[in-house]
Amino acid sequence: MRVLGIDPGLRLTGYGCVELARIGNHALIEAGVFRLRRTDSETGDAASVSQRLKELDHDFRELLDRVKPHAVAVEGLFAHPAHPNTATIMAHARGVLLLAIAQRDYTLLELKPALVKKFLTGSGRAEKHQMQRGVQDYFRLPEPPSPPDVADALAIAICGAERLRFAETAEFAPALTGKKSRKRTLPRDVLER
Repeated sequence: MRVLGIDPGLRLTGYGCVELARIGNHALIEAGVFRLRRTDSETGDAASVSQRLKELDHDFRELLDRVKPHAVAVEGLFAHPAHPNTATIMAHARGVLLLAIAQRDYTLLELKPALVKKFLTGSGRAEKHQMQRGVQDYFRLPEPPSPPDVADALAIAICGAERLRFAETAEFAPALTGKKSRKRTLPRDVLER
């Protein structure tokens, strides 16, 4: 089963595809970035948001055709107080990506950035270079993936694959152990915190 991880953006969108392994590390299939044009090729003016979204849609659909994932993990929306426009820009790109995923009926996994960082590095506040190093170590690469968007996308794919592996294990665990699964619910006050 293949999981495609996406780190959305309107300048660079990172992607990374991994093959789900039953045990051990997942296999790296392909990784890279979509470098969206900053200028209109005909006029030389700055490329509009709609032009970049169209280009992102085209490139993403070609990638889906090429790697044929079973699931797509996309970084969740976040906002940083120092860069409030980032969330708006990222939302445009996410919208294009989520539409393409839904139109093809892929399983969608939306993962919060802090969760992905914590999963890979142990810290939900990991810096870009720490994520690059974590991905390098995970896949035993000779050097860190560059640009950082590639490392982020691969980390998202790894985290998404782990979620699927865990869900598959949890689904079949009762059959393997011979025990009935019981739903556990937390007290209401814990859920509302």
